Amino acid sequence: MKKLFALLFLPILFLASGCSGESKQELDPLRIGLMPDTDSVPFIIAQEKGYFAAEGLTVKLEPFKSAMDRDSALQSGNLDGAVSDLLAVAFARDGGFDVKVTSMTDGSYKLIAAPGTKTPTVKELAGKEVAVSRNTIIEYVTDNILEHNGMSGDDIKKVVIPQIPTRLELLQSGKLSAATLPEPMASIAVYNGCRFITGSDELGINPGVILFTGESTKDKQKEIKALYRAYNKAVSYLNNTDRNEYIDLVVEKSGFPPAAKESLVLPVYHEASLPKEQDVADCIAWLKNKWLIKDSYEYADLVLNMLQP
Repeated sequence: MKKLFALLFLPILFLASGCSGESKQELDPLRIGLMPDTDSVPFIIAQEKGYFAAEGLTVKLEPFKSAMDRDSALQSGNLDGAVSDLLAVAFARDGGFDVKVTSMTDGSYKLIAAPGTKTPTVKELAGKEVAVSRNTIIEYVTDNILEHNGMSGDDIKKVVIPQIPTRLELLQSGKLSAATLPEPMASIAVYNGCRFITGSDELGINPGVILFTGESTKDKQKEIKALYRAYNKAVSYLNNTDRNEYIDLVVEKSGFPPAAKESLVLPVYHEASLPKEQDVADCIAWLKNKWLIKDSYEYADLVLNMLQP
């Protein structure tokens, strides 16, 4: 009877073992490009707190100082995804490179006046030098600010400075009248004597996104879903943890200047969600009006929902 029981039990044991092996598929690594801004902070927390590892996922975080360098890395196949913006997505698609927006971010972009400016207003910048990065989210926000104040991009002297740290340094040294900066560079500038004028939060616009290459959205769906589960854990951590517990880590790993330790004010982060259709439509309209892209794109052309469990 014992031999008979063993013979009957072995196939069941083998079957269970096989099912278990299939359920624990290994995940391929993901390479994600980050910018020196608060949009990237949840990725850093997810990495350092082991949230990616807990999902069985290896994520390589690659820092970039300019959008141009980040986009070049994407198109050369060195990245699977990146913290980016809707404009970069439209440019890539218009150039024949397939990328998809998979969620929005909580970034903030601010117009900051140089130190010593007594009563900074948008209208006082007429004819003055304002630093931007050309054809990027920074110029988009700047133009929206100008339009909101009855002005246009032709009313100021745009100085093109792609690298964010350089833009910050020149503004702080008084070599520019103003500059548009992402957080935390904007808060650092104010901490060091510059003056806040206005920004994207005041306008209610949010063109920041997380994107992935079309190839990655097809071949690495499980990896991307795992990444977002870890991302959401990081969001919960940031929103429910005392700032002192993570600020040193964030400043070090993000490459923020040391002043960020005192000046950095993080937003209330949101779990991964899709961008608003109006934000997409407004960005496409701005690009078309400036003749920067050939084709018009609908929401479904650029956005892919990969946030389902």
